Amino acid sequence: MSRRPLCQPGPNGTEPMRPRGNGTVRSAEGCGAVSVAFPLTMMITGIVGNALAMLLVSRSYRAKENRRKRSFLLCIGSLALTDLTGQLLTSPIVIAVYLSDRVWVNVDPSGRLCTFFGFSMTVFGLCPLFIASVMAAERTLAIRAPHCYASHMKTRVTKAVLLGIVLAVPAFALLPVAGLGRYALQWPGTWCFISTEGHRPGSVLFASAFAGLGLFSLLVTVACNLATIEALVSRCRSKAAASRSSKQWGRIATETLLQLLGIMCVLSACWSPLLVTMLKMIFSHTSFESCKGFSAETQSSELYKECNFFLTAVRLASLNQILDPWVYLLLRKILLQKFCQAASAVSKCSNNEWKERSITLSDEIRRTAA
Repeated sequence: MSRRPLCQPGPNGTEPMRPRGNGTVRSAEGCGAVSVAFPLTMMITGIVGNALAMLLVSRSYRAKENRRKRSFLLCIGSLALTDLTGQLLTSPIVIAVYLSDRVWVNVDPSGRLCTFFGFSMTVFGLCPLFIASVMAAERTLAIRAPHCYASHMKTRVTKAVLLGIVLAVPAFALLPVAGLGRYALQWPGTWCFISTEGHRPGSVLFASAFAGLGLFSLLVTVACNLATIEALVSRCRSKAAASRSSKQWGRIATETLLQLLGIMCVLSACWSPLLVTMLKMIFSHTSFESCKGFSAETQSSELYKECNFFLTAVRLASLNQILDPWVYLLLRKILLQKFCQAASAVSKCSNNEWKERSITLSDEIRRTAA
């Protein structure tokens, strides 16, 4: 007796689609239904987090004591706005697929929505990666070359760079519309993304460019952050007496560095699996579209495992828009100070308890000796 195909939800938790004999695609039968509450919860969490992050950034940007951080705050605000826009554009489509029996053709008979969905994933995938690279480079310049940063790095320069990203990335994502590359419905038939079909040179070139640009931005972010960490450690080891202003600068640098490291870790964890898997599939001349039509006999094949891993990688990438703002919210100075105070209080309680035990033990030893 053959086994029933495994349940495998789509990138945002959507249920798998099983090809039938007449060529139509329906939701997998026998699998537990995945509630529409899952993508709805993800959308609400992302919207709330990004909206709060934008509000806090706006308040911090207007504060006089944060003048040195305005370029960095511009990047944080742009990142939150980008993630919020991505959530608002893609999540309703996912919810619509749920409400249409998880059949993409019911929502998009013409296929134009598929192109829009793939375009959105490309734009709101690359933009956060590039913005994170700009943030890392900005902090590296501010910490390693403060005089050059103070004289040349104005907020208008940051705005110009961010505007360049906002214009260049959508232009790149529109290449498939112009004929170079293609956005296609991906397995299990509930989402669209860049096609990696080997017999289409344009598709391979566009997919390779997307993965290459994404990995390059991740490498730039990691390299800049490592350089920033090295500079901070060297400065902390310096024996020179620190003035009040330099101490304040140190607190600002530490706070922004922690935010930077948090966002870097989230970006790396969310996007590295997808980008590396895309390059692997391209170089091995395989396509994710080959995942369609799996049967019970092919579930143990290597390609099936790669397709499952690809779905997991896409789910991680979709979490990036949700996690980015919460990293900023949780690593703010106020919460860090409260955490340090709580840790200090716990440490003092432990020390007091240890002292009381030591005094009690000493008294017992004296009584025994007497």
